[in-house]
Amino acid sequence: AWQFYRNTTLGQCLEDSLDEMVQTQQITAAAKQQVLLQFDKAMSYSLAQRARNKVNFKGKIKTYRYCDNVWTFLMTNTEFRDSTEGFHADKVKIVACEGNKQDKT
Repeated sequence: AWQFYRNTTLGQCLEDSLDEMVQTQQITAAAKQQVLLQFDKAMSYSLAQRARNKVNFKGKIKTYRYCDNVWTFLMTNTEFRDSTEGFHADKVKIVACEGNKQDKT
C-alpha cells in the first residue's frame, strides 16, 4: 500500500499517538508498524470506494517526474474548480500513483 496518507494531518496525528504508545511501552514497534500498514490500506480503499467528486485544475507546470509508477508535478499559478466553486494556489505539488481497479463480481 502507498504511504502518501501518512503525511496528512490524520496520518501524522496517528503516528504521533503510536510513537507515544511505543515510548510508554503500551504497544510494540511491530504493532505500530501493523497499525500504520492498516491505515495505509484503509485510506486507499476508502478513497477509492467513497470519493466521487471531480476537480479540474489548470496551471503552469514547472517540473514533472515519473519514477516507479509515481507521477510528481510541481505547478505554479494553479486554479482548481469543482462543480460549485474554485480556488487559486500559488504553488502546488501533485503526487499521483497508479491505482488497482477492483473487480465488482
